[in-house]
Formats: sequence, C-alpha cells, structure tokens
Amino acid sequence: MERQDGAWRVLPIEGRFELVYEDGNGAWSVRRLQAHELKIGPGRVLVGGTDRDRDGYRGFRADRIHRLTDRDTGERVERNILDWLTRRAEGTRRARAAALRRAAREIRQPGDGSRAA
Repeated sequence: MERQDGAWRVLPIEGRFELVYEDGNGAWSVRRLQAHELKIGPGRVLVGGTDRDRDGYRGFRADRIHRLTDRDTGERVERNILDWLTRRAEGTRRARAAALRRAAREIRQPGDGSRAA
C-alpha cells in the first residue's frame, strides 16, 4: 500500500523493466529491474527495486531513465517516462487496495453481523 516515508510518498509498483539509464557521471548502462516502489520526493522521483544483474536493491532517478521497456508486454517508453511510471504505480496501488477489500469481504461471516477490522 501507499505510505509516507519522511518527505517521500512511496507507491507500490510492479513490473519487470529494462532501463537505459544515465548515472550521475554521465555513464550510460542497461539495467534490468524488478520494480517494487516509486518514491516521490522533494525534487526527485525514484523507481526502486531489485537490480537483476547486480542482485541487490537499487533506486534509479526517473529523470535519468532514457528508455524503459516493460519486459512482460514489450511496451517501450522513450518520452514522458515519469508520467508512465506514475500511472503504473497508481494502477498497482488501486489493484492492491481492491484485493484487500475483496479479502476483507471474504472474511466476514454471513448473517452474524461481524465486520472486517
């Protein structure tokens, strides 16, 4: 679910992405990311997840991503990457919230008046 981490708004995001990324020194690389969260903060947006090649958690600044490819659908994004990531994260958040509501309804016992907490 969405959470607040200090000044950062953190949204869940799911996907397997290939990123063409430029680091702070200007070096370009191709990174394979299993995305977990989109962090929206003061002046920056980071997409975070498991870097499949370096086998660890990494955060990538959205403004340094030159191309993003969704490895599950093949969709390729070269413009408005931040907007695309935000829409994807909002979709993930809505889907998870709906799943939690469904699970809460299933827990309720019909006819006994109990409600999910």
